[in-house]
Amino acid sequence: MAGHVQDRWYKVETGTDGKTVKVKTDRFGVGLRYRARYVGPDGSEKSKSFPDKQKRKAEQWLANIEADMSRGDYVDPGAGKVTFEQYATEWMASQITDPLTREAVESRLRLHAIPYLGTRPLASFTPSHLRVWLRTLEDRGLSAGYRRGIFAHVSTVFTAAVEDRIIRANPCSARSVRAPRLEPRKVKPWPAERIMAVRSALPDRYQALVNVAAGCGLRQGEVFGLAVEDVDFLGGVVHVVRQVKLLRQHRPVFAPPKGGKERDVPLPQSVAFALAAHLKRHPATRITLPWKNLDGPPVTASLIFTGPAGLPLDRNRFNDRVWRPALRAASVETGRDNGMHALRHFYASVLLDAGESIKALSEYLGHHDPGFTLRTYTHLMPSSGTRTRAAVDRVFSDGEAAADGPDTAHEGA
Repeated sequence: MAGHVQDRWYKVETGTDGKTVKVKTDRFGVGLRYRARYVGPDGSEKSKSFPDKQKRKAEQWLANIEADMSRGDYVDPGAGKVTFEQYATEWMASQITDPLTREAVESRLRLHAIPYLGTRPLASFTPSHLRVWLRTLEDRGLSAGYRRGIFAHVSTVFTAAVEDRIIRANPCSARSVRAPRLEPRKVKPWPAERIMAVRSALPDRYQALVNVAAGCGLRQGEVFGLAVEDVDFLGGVVHVVRQVKLLRQHRPVFAPPKGGKERDVPLPQSVAFALAAHLKRHPATRITLPWKNLDGPPVTASLIFTGPAGLPLDRNRFNDRVWRPALRAASVETGRDNGMHALRHFYASVLLDAGESIKALSEYLGHHDPGFTLRTYTHLMPSSGTRTRAAVDRVFSDGEAAADGPDTAHEGA
């Protein structure tokens, strides 16, 4: 057994005759009688007390501790006393993700998790606590997607606590605790006419930006971070190697594309012409920004798109002062579905309509997984029925054209 059970109501003494006898201690009849004691893996003594007539339960508790140690599943019974706020704060300080992601996670936990879960010890959480918390977030009117993100962060904190041997199980993994379900939404690509209308409504220095986003599928930050040296006009390739991101206090930095995934995208001739014309009117500007962090090493790039003052584009100012006014001028709603990301959806729809594979599209878009691309755009793929009808029509159309050709007409003359 991992330790021993102490009877605090009796002690063993040796009498004058040399025989041992049990005598009552000063604690007899007061408090919990049995104390199960053992030495933990860290070398410190651990204990738990049990009432009178529960010696067998104390021994069973020690046996379970011993079994956990032998399997490597031991969890210090006192470790779970740390509160959610204390552990989450330590967990956030240890994260090594990019600064913008860290800021977003810290903000969500600080605003929507710690105020409700923060004071409760980790070991005391039950699935019902998580269900009540999720209902509270729903009642506050937060969107399903936003609530799902918050839930994922909280679950990650509990998972880390399990791996650190603070608690035995993640209460978010209980079957009765369900992550908020996303409302089914299908991407509706813009028609080409809308693309051109919005482009025409933009100031001249930003019009080619639409060509790049809609013709190469780049994200907004990637377009803002596109440099002359990234564009191979002769080879017909755009190297997507950086984006412009805003960190705290809206300060810009250069950073790798989303997910740290650099990629090469085909450069259509029409986009190349638009870029070349743009650069004649608005020469590229050499911009130096820190890399990834505000205190990161300086990196210089000749950005194709900058503001009138020669500064890197700020997504908040651009969306508010340039993009939305252009939408209104083109009689397009300014809702969430009509941000610059709509140009990326247009690019995907054009490629799928042309028969491009999901794998290639996923690589061009910089997605982490072709399965994600498929789930997002599967409804835009031509159906098998459409392909079948087109294939048969081509065969019969060719046959009819041959039967009505010049030779046939000559024979019938």
